[in-house]
Amino acid sequence: MGRRIVSVVAMAAVAGVLTFGSAAQAQIAAAANNAAPTDDNAVMITIFLKHDESRPLSELQSQLDKQGFYKAFPPEGIEVVSWYVMMGIGQVVTLRLPASRLREVNRIIENTAWGAYRTEFYPTYDFKAVGIGQHDKGK
Repeated sequence: MGRRIVSVVAMAAVAGVLTFGSAAQAQIAAAANNAAPTDDNAVMITIFLKHDESRPLSELQSQLDKQGFYKAFPPEGIEVVSWYVMMGIGQVVTLRLPASRLREVNRIIENTAWGAYRTEFYPTYDFKAVGIGQHDKGK
């Protein structure tokens, strides 16, 4: 009987830890999703959204609308650094975001852009100040 009580207490303790761990992870995930990019957590990503040139633009736009691309992308709170149309390629978007939200951006692209676009992702960083500094130093 004593062993049974110990087992029940042990199971209750494990359940408590798992429950607390899940709640803590959910809170961390929620905080990460609301995090703003800062100098110590920000990454930039350049995304090539390459058009499927075998299909007319109206068909591609219809597919993007149907899949909810423009409703979902870019996600709220993600900074759009640039968004260009590159003739013969498609769209090129550079985002600045907390590293913790990278998966979220990837999933949105997978769920809403695939089929209309082929995608390529490139981690990037802002080199402008360094480059200009080097240029000024070289004068």
